[in-house]
Amino acid sequence: MLRSYAAAHGLNSKQFAVIEFGEDVIVMRAGAKWVRFTQGEMERSDGSRESFALLEEGTVELDSKIDEMDFAAERITRELMLG
Repeated sequence: MLRSYAAAHGLNSKQFAVIEFGEDVIVMRAGAKWVRFTQGEMERSDGSRESFALLEEGTVELDSKIDEMDFAAERITRELMLG
């Protein structure tokens, strides 16, 4: 989902996002900014951290708030790329 939303937002931006996958981490970079996901946390390049969990029913718990996975992925990508 992150790749799809990064590509879509890249159409309206002068930058593009790079998605990196590791065994237990996902990093999305756009310019000098980045977002890093682990099993229990999301960290941003500005130093902010939030709790993070993928839930069985296809939702995401981010900073104790539950959202649909696709809505959360779009919002995080938009915030990273467009500011």
